[in-house]
Amino acid sequence: MSALHIAGLVKRFGALTATDDLNLSVAENELHAIIGPNGAGKSTLIGQITGEIQPNSGTITMFHTDVTRWSVPQRSLAGLARSFQITQLCQGFTAEDNVALAIQARQGSSFRFFADARKDRRLRDPARAALARVGLADRADRLVEELSHGEKRQLEIAITLAMTPRLILLDEPMAGMSHDESQKIVALLSSLKGTATIVLIEHDMDAVFALADRLSVLVSGRIIATGTAEEIRVNPDVRDAYLGGDA
Repeated sequence: MSALHIAGLVKRFGALTATDDLNLSVAENELHAIIGPNGAGKSTLIGQITGEIQPNSGTITMFHTDVTRWSVPQRSLAGLARSFQITQLCQGFTAEDNVALAIQARQGSSFRFFADARKDRRLRDPARAALARVGLADRADRLVEELSHGEKRQLEIAITLAMTPRLILLDEPMAGMSHDESQKIVALLSSLKGTATIVLIEHDMDAVFALADRLSVLVSGRIIATGTAEEIRVNPDVRDAYLGGDA
């Protein structure tokens, strides 16, 4: 079953074609990485998948439902969750508060009542479970500003998981991390494989090749190749366009 299917996607910004007749299919429960050079159109593609950017033409299907014209909230309610390239967390709140806020928003509740929600086990229990799943159980009561960069990225993934997603978009989750921090995220993502469909945008090729079931290479708004890590490594078009001749 296809979790995500994109056909003939086109997005233009004036004279610039950022997405050029793009086709992509991601299988259910697959970890599918999208790689490509800077300026390839990865952020524009992610924006169209989430609904933040509307394409000029083409279709986006999630679990056999056409969501091309759906809003961001509609796609979220259908099971799409995203983490961002730049960390977006509520400063002044604890790690647990951040996850609980996401759960409350998913349920359609108002943040005005969050003071009372701090005592609501329907929010607190799943929030703590999500934190434990990403290795932050002992950091639940820490303020966001007290967390390391790597822990903040783990927290973002905990928030994503707390949304009970069917399809997860991870936009460079290892950006700005040390080697040790990156290894923690690789181990975390490896543990999540098979539990949900994951689309991973990432520049760390060691992490990508270690994690991905399949990879798609995006260059100038087009997917030029899709395959396993080994197939992508030896693909001559990919070597020339992105990995380099000595990859």
